[in-house]
Amino acid sequence: MSKLRTIDDINVANKKALVRVDFNVPIEDGHVSSDARIKQAIPTIVELLKKGAKVILASHLGRPKGEKVPDLSLSIIEQTLRTNLPGVDLSFVADVVGSAAKSAANKLAQGQVLLLENLRYEAGEETNDLGLATKLAGLADIYVDDAFSCAHRSHASIQAVAELLPSVAGRLMEKEIGILNRVLETPKLPLAAIIGGSKISSKLGVLKNLATKVQYLIIGGAMANTFLYAKGHNVGTSLCEVEMTEVVNEILVSASNHDCKVVIPIDVVVAKALEANIEIENVKVELVPQEKMILDVGHGSIKKLGEICKICRTVIWNGPLGAFEVSPFDVGTIAVAEKIVEFTRAGKLMSVVGGGDTVAALERVGAEHAFTYTTMAGGAFLEWLEGRSLPGVEVLED
Repeated sequence: MSKLRTIDDINVANKKALVRVDFNVPIEDGHVSSDARIKQAIPTIVELLKKGAKVILASHLGRPKGEKVPDLSLSIIEQTLRTNLPGVDLSFVADVVGSAAKSAANKLAQGQVLLLENLRYEAGEETNDLGLATKLAGLADIYVDDAFSCAHRSHASIQAVAELLPSVAGRLMEKEIGILNRVLETPKLPLAAIIGGSKISSKLGVLKNLATKVQYLIIGGAMANTFLYAKGHNVGTSLCEVEMTEVVNEILVSASNHDCKVVIPIDVVVAKALEANIEIENVKVELVPQEKMILDVGHGSIKKLGEICKICRTVIWNGPLGAFEVSPFDVGTIAVAEKIVEFTRAGKLMSVVGGGDTVAALERVGAEHAFTYTTMAGGAFLEWLEGRSLPGVEVLED
């Protein structure tokens, strides 16, 4: 593996540092509803300031697609950022690479922070436009990427600009890559991966890669229905990708060849519709009624997954086990999360969780910080699980 360049490898004193952060935070009624992503970026910003840098923060927010959408202006997060950077001289400029941004960047003094407008107001951001990257590079002397969650994107502020300036990883990027590489490349064994979600087709690369690396590949969510179908079980009216049956069998064969046990539900919770307060039934997978759909793992499956987590030393988790958005179909996800938290707190398990739906499910029971590590990265986490090279990481490696 190539060495990742970090802040330790560069002199930042009196330099203008363009720092790519991920401030793509949830906005409700014009206010930041969760500042978790902002908090994660603070250590890098503070360290750069202490070392004498002039910090220019660049981020996207939402998908304005090259248009100036007022509801997606980074001015919305300015006050939240100030709250997280007490005592810091922070200013915002309603510009990305124009004359206003250039002027504001040139006026920066040591210890000051400038927040640029939404990168995706510029059409060239998502096309990795060299012209936009050149203008971004013209604002600064060095580039620091602290947005692992965007590392899978070949965007101007992620890849192209990093090739134009001396570029290094920020502390969050460094931390995420270090932890993720450790749990997949040099983990304490046995290693289990819990992969949930609705469609196998969206996580096919993940399943194929993990089947060759882990000892237990636990399938949850509606994806499990397709595995059950491939094994000859009736899945009623459940979401099921019948056309993926052959692919499922290929994954099962590959897993067997690599001493990986694929774990699917032994019992499930079914109902006639995905609705709150509807009548539910816990049945063995052999007895799913034709008129009902599978919406969560059952009691027996929860117990079995708890036993697997107990004997494992490392667990990776992406994707809920059931339709967690609607109670009571969140029971399986919450119960397994509580077991993982129990073993993690006891020092018996290293647990890493990632993906928006999974983190959202854990937040409902306050367990998102009880895992060894929780990554806010969604797409980047999935592509890392696939074993793919991430352009935003490659450009920071020697």
